[in-house]
Amino acid sequence: MPDKKIHIFDTTLRDGEQVPGCKLNTSEKLELALKLEELGVDIIEAGFPISSPGDFHSVEEISKIIKNSTVCGLSRAVQKDIEAAAAALKYAKRPRIHTGIGTSDYHIKSKFNSTREEILQRAVQSVKWAKNFVDDVEFYAEDAGRTDNEYLAKVIEAVIAVGATVVNIPDTTGYCLPYQYGDKIAYLINNVKNIDKAIISCHCHNDLGLATANTIAGVIAGARQIECTINGLGERAGNTSMEECVMVIKQHKHLGFYTDIKTEMLNPVSRLVSDIMRMPVQPNKAIVGSNAFSHSSGIHQDGFLKDSLTYEIINPEEVGAGESKIVLTARSGRSALAHRFRKIGYEFTRNDIDVLYERFLKLADTKKEVVENDLHEMAKTYKPIEEIA
Repeated sequence: MPDKKIHIFDTTLRDGEQVPGCKLNTSEKLELALKLEELGVDIIEAGFPISSPGDFHSVEEISKIIKNSTVCGLSRAVQKDIEAAAAALKYAKRPRIHTGIGTSDYHIKSKFNSTREEILQRAVQSVKWAKNFVDDVEFYAEDAGRTDNEYLAKVIEAVIAVGATVVNIPDTTGYCLPYQYGDKIAYLINNVKNIDKAIISCHCHNDLGLATANTIAGVIAGARQIECTINGLGERAGNTSMEECVMVIKQHKHLGFYTDIKTEMLNPVSRLVSDIMRMPVQPNKAIVGSNAFSHSSGIHQDGFLKDSLTYEIINPEEVGAGESKIVLTARSGRSALAHRFRKIGYEFTRNDIDVLYERFLKLADTKKEVVENDLHEMAKTYKPIEEIA
């Protein structure tokens, strides 16, 4: 039976840090790396060592403190890059060098002014260099999403032959549709004769809002590693969101996949990353947004209060989000109002709620949300119907 574990490769400290304004110093990286390990991340991409002395130092220091997760350093298919990554990873208990090169014709012709054959040779050479330092080498075929499948298969077969243990198939520009990305992974499985010697990894960007969908399509097609970031941070429109992929896998148990992520930590870690990187999470963000478990429509609120499964497929406590919220707006109904009154200690009859609801609607039409203080004021000034009689 094939292994159904999906390895989580977190690149928040590398690709996530490339968001303008999200630069991290070493102490911040160390704090987040420890938290990622506690979360259950299998591989932490700690940085790009050749890029700056500060990043080299961060990768080196992270390598010293991480005990269980693999620590990974990025490099280009350049000997000095690979040597720098190896030096930064020298203290790591489980080091991985992540090296590679662009394989699409856009990259080969415009970026490198090269040929397919030369790029193939550079790809093979980069893995050979990396294997001189570590056993675990991941190769990335940048812009694989727009790379001709036959040529991509040729490159992947060649790098596995010289020792690549993981082959990363990035949809670098977020171009692919889910079926296209899934078909690409399936093509590699069916056409690369030594593909069983390596793990296929998905690294999808979110330029068209399809990063999570593409990643899951890749997993269904046979990939066993997901490259992602907390809160979906990353270049341009971002990377694949870890929390989304992890919960898709957990919710769709029929697929048979699993991860080692402690899902109850997802919201706390999301908030920590948001605070340290000074990058707010959009309220409607899946899983970790402030509105992810909030209900304001009367129809939704009524159904939710009768049975939470009518409008929630995830228990918020399962992802560390506390409890679901009933938000009172002009769209809310009587059942929601009665529920919120009970939450703060008031028990009203149905007739009382009918009267209070009319007052509530007048107030709700004047503001975006009716809050707890408003409810206390309404309750204090309300005289029950039997007292008036």
